[in-house]
Amino acid sequence: MAQKKNTRLRSQLVQTLESFHGAGVQQISKSPRDFTNVPPVAAGAPTASEPVSLEILAAEVAACKLCDELAGTRTQTVFGVGNPQARLCFLGEAPGVDEDRLGEPFVGRGGQLLDKILAACHLSRQDVYILNVLKCRPPGNRNPTPSEAHACSHFLQQQLQCIQPEFICCLGAVAAQNLLNTTEAIGRLRGRVHDYQGINVVCTYHPAYLLRTPAAKQLTWDDMKLLMREMGTPVD
Repeated sequence: MAQKKNTRLRSQLVQTLESFHGAGVQQISKSPRDFTNVPPVAAGAPTASEPVSLEILAAEVAACKLCDELAGTRTQTVFGVGNPQARLCFLGEAPGVDEDRLGEPFVGRGGQLLDKILAACHLSRQDVYILNVLKCRPPGNRNPTPSEAHACSHFLQQQLQCIQPEFICCLGAVAAQNLLNTTEAIGRLRGRVHDYQGINVVCTYHPAYLLRTPAAKQLTWDDMKLLMREMGTPVD
């Protein structure tokens, strides 16, 4: 029994450290936060309050079990990756099978296409921050349910409070609709600049959709050119 408990604790520690690394944490303070005074996360997803560090938030995400099905089927949580002081964040919907296995967002075929889009904009993963609405993979890669997105929303809000980006690019309808609190289709949301709590938001198609619908790649490129112009770094 003790051996099983130690194995489980080691596994949880490894996942937490991997979450720190993915969040861009280079070192951990010698005087860690006292968790005895941290209020518990209540069911129903509390709203974000004072921003915490990404390292603390990554640990809270790794331990989250608000969604029974997701917590029971995930391999690990997928927190986010990139520059923790980025001007630009890319927001997707949820981890897929590759992301669940590796603990990093957008590492499958869609992620490879996203890398190409970034390169065309003279950017890399080290220049931006990439994250998802959900931090756990939905079984079968189904869309997040409204209750799951709501339960995870305070993590997303606190991530954005930590990073304080000037721009967000929403990849796909799920990301755009959850961030902007709208039911508008992605085809109507794209092509213009939205506002989210003072942050400029551009919406475009998800890379996975572009793999299925290559004709939409030109529309996505138009959206990226709009985004780059707004950022003051136009591309051809």
